[in-house]
Amino acid sequence: MGPSGEPEQPLRTAEAAAAAGYSVQQVRDLEAQGVIPAADRSPGGYRRFTARHVRALHAYRDLALAVGPVEARRTLREVRTLPPGPAAALVCALHAGLCAERDRALAARRALEAIRDEPGAEEGAAGPEKSTPDGDPDSMTITELAQALDVRTSALRFWESEGLVAPERLTTRAGTARRYPTGAIREARITAALRAGGYGIPEVRDAIGTLRDLGNTGPADGDADRTLAALDARIESLTARMLALLRTGTHLAESAESSGRGPGPDAPLTPAASGSTHP
Repeated sequence: MGPSGEPEQPLRTAEAAAAAGYSVQQVRDLEAQGVIPAADRSPGGYRRFTARHVRALHAYRDLALAVGPVEARRTLREVRTLPPGPAAALVCALHAGLCAERDRALAARRALEAIRDEPGAEEGAAGPEKSTPDGDPDSMTITELAQALDVRTSALRFWESEGLVAPERLTTRAGTARRYPTGAIREARITAALRAGGYGIPEVRDAIGTLRDLGNTGPADGDADRTLAALDARIESLTARMLALLRTGTHLAESAESSGRGPGPDAPLTPAASGSTHP
């Protein structure tokens, strides 16, 4: 039946493929994988698709854009087999994951903007040039960095223990000493700016992790501008993915509501549905 209750006109495989913008083989593969519902067969054994299958094919394209093809295939299979509650929870988890990823990118962007706009930022992350024992004019001791950031040395040690800052260790006659190269200085500045802005350790860790993923916590203003541009591109991409996921909403809701199969309405997600394993 169509959305208004009338019988749907059967479609041959080639017609369904053309309507959804897929090849005939892609349609057959997606049906065989359980990504779209199985087609009825004519008395002669030919597949008979309907507009419902075309909608499922369109949903798969948007879902693959939103979360990737592997996750999209798994999700479309699960929502048709899980009870409605776990199926809805599975879809909500996809939305939450994209929102969290966007929040991390926004936090990283705010951190970079904060340190780029600091007075004296044009002097570089380490401040005025100075002589150091290892010959690197931009590196700092823990005492120098604490003074530059107006924080306690214990704060720097705590940030290190939380994975927010990664100083080098130098061997001295007295043992070992921390030495902060330019990348570690930049991470410390980002951490200090976010902490001063009220961000908790988990949020700071996410921001630092995002910047590390982009391969940039370096000191130069040009690097900061390039990283901001990369973050803007990532945020724009995430927005497109979130919109694509929203476009699948009606199809996913219909699939979840019509499934009615599984161990029960309050059953927990299966291992595959919770993301712990993949087929």
